[in-house]
Amino acid sequence: MARHGGTSSILREQLAEEAARLIHDHGIQDYGLAKRKAAERFGVRAAGALPSNSEIESRVIERQRIFEPDEHTERAIALRRIAADLMQLLDVFQPRVAGPVLSGAITVSTSIELHLFTDAPEEVIFVLEAERFLVRNCQRRYRFNGQDVVVVPGFRFSANGARVDALTFPEKGIRQAPMSPIDGRPMRRADRAALLALIEA
Repeated sequence: MARHGGTSSILREQLAEEAARLIHDHGIQDYGLAKRKAAERFGVRAAGALPSNSEIESRVIERQRIFEPDEHTERAIALRRIAADLMQLLDVFQPRVAGPVLSGAITVSTSIELHLFTDAPEEVIFVLEAERFLVRNCQRRYRFNGQDVVVVPGFRFSANGARVDALTFPEKGIRQAPMSPIDGRPMRRADRAALLALIEA
């Protein structure tokens, strides 16, 4: 298959569609895992035949718009409103929203990803616990400059039924976004005003 451009392109599209189905229907959030499962189903071993994360994300959004447009819109607005409320609460940390809640590639298992900027992460705990959130530690690996992988600490909690990961970057980190695992470019991040505009739109 790989020797014929047209067939290879069709296979790539089929793999992207299957990965998107797994993400949408089974709540898989790891695009790499969804891609590997799709490849297993189609018996594909050549890495060059696999779709990019960006291609898969486009299929996820397309699938949502086709199969559940109303539910997807309601879910997106609900998560964005929760994120906006939390950003107001955490305003002192210059919060930014990132990930699926911003891009729109939202599924039933999507969590809210907030980036906070502080040189004293423990202060985030004080604010959250004062509002009676049950907080536990979490962490996420981000790549910077296309090379360096940094483990960023954060806090995980639930707000109005949504899981939230609030990752804490140094204050100067607001000037340099990590690389997106979707397209390898600096991650899109939005402040509260931009998020509210997105909700209104």
